[in-house]
Amino acid sequence: MTSPQQPQPDPAANGTEAQPQPAPGTPPQAPAAPPMPPAAPAVPQAPPAQAAPPAQQPAPEQPAPAAEAGTMMLQAQPAPAPAGEAGTMMLQAQAPGQPPQPAPADRPAPAPAAPPREAGTMMLQAQPMPEPQPLAAHGPGKDAGTMMLQAQPQAPAPAQAPQPYAQAPAAPHAGPAPGTGYVSPIPASPTHLGHALASEWTKIRSVRSTIWTLGVMAVLVLGIGALVATAVSTNESIGATPPLFFGFFGMLLGILCVLPLGVLVVSSEYGTGMIRTTLTACPARGRVLAAKALVFFGLTFVVTTVVTGLVAIMDNALLGDLSRAEVTGAEWLKSTVGVSLYVSFLGLLALAVGSLIRHSAGAITIMIGVVLLPFVLSMFMLTDSLNDLRNFLLGYSIPNQITVMYGSKFPFVDGGPSGWEPLWIVMGIAALALGGAYAAMRQRDV
Repeated sequence: MTSPQQPQPDPAANGTEAQPQPAPGTPPQAPAAPPMPPAAPAVPQAPPAQAAPPAQQPAPEQPAPAAEAGTMMLQAQPAPAPAGEAGTMMLQAQAPGQPPQPAPADRPAPAPAAPPREAGTMMLQAQPMPEPQPLAAHGPGKDAGTMMLQAQPQAPAPAQAPQPYAQAPAAPHAGPAPGTGYVSPIPASPTHLGHALASEWTKIRSVRSTIWTLGVMAVLVLGIGALVATAVSTNESIGATPPLFFGFFGMLLGILCVLPLGVLVVSSEYGTGMIRTTLTACPARGRVLAAKALVFFGLTFVVTTVVTGLVAIMDNALLGDLSRAEVTGAEWLKSTVGVSLYVSFLGLLALAVGSLIRHSAGAITIMIGVVLLPFVLSMFMLTDSLNDLRNFLLGYSIPNQITVMYGSKFPFVDGGPSGWEPLWIVMGIAALALGGAYAAMRQRDV
């Protein structure tokens, strides 16, 4: 846009028509179109008013008092289209209330009449795009200043990662009712002894100590039983000794394999610290001890029953004809199931000692002493004053009790248990030891 409009000279005063002069430095303009005739009757022209100097122009209106603070957005617009051809637009004052009439194009328009408002001509000329110029503030009462408006490039919006799928809004979690405490969303069933039994069965069958101890016991009982029966079968007669008695020699060594397994069922968890995890998963300590005892007892009883049954069949086949004693059903039951129960309860005694001592080597040493020490000590008591003590230790020693379970006894022993009494004795001792282990487990920390 050109500079502010300058006052136009009066064509009547100079006697010539005023031609619009182009601004300095602009290209030649095209000839102007003929003036448009006035739409209203001619009115006597008033003397042209002298152009007021710029200093006497009416001051712009003062801005209204500022309202609340706001934000003005400046947005860069696309560049305008290239300018077209130059032209002339006539601005003519009309009388108030009279609609504008189009001027005929075939006749020249008379000189414009002086309306209540001044008429003027604004030249529209195609200009090249000017460089950004500052906007100067003019007018009385204002200091000159400069405000630069410059379009800034818009920063690209950050790219968002594509969502693989639309997630449904999570439903609000309803909190627990007041006074009810935390309620887990995972369905939980109350624990019982079956869960503890499953856990202990997984432990005892997944460690190598179980395979080694029970495997060695089976080899010893079967191997020694077969060797002894083969050696005795060369005799012409074995007298009144029952043929099932010769399984005792293999079982006496087999016990020494069951006892370490009973100790390790408990003491190994104390040695490795696994007992903390066990008692965290099952805080009921009586349930843990009962599960260990039941799993160990059941496994030992089954394996021992199978082994003793095979040895009994083999001994009876090799020595049945050499013995004058008749093997009854009670003797078969006692030499197989009874012996297996006795050995299993002896293993429970070792388990209870391991729970009390909580040390593998110490508990195993104690159990070996319980099995062998009374019998060994009695053999050194040769004086008459110690006969009663010697007979007691020999009669109630573990080797003599196993002999009684096989239907016989040592010939040099006076007194001692008979029949099924050794089984009741070992059952009572094992029960007392398990009760002490339970009390100690409840009182002591891990």
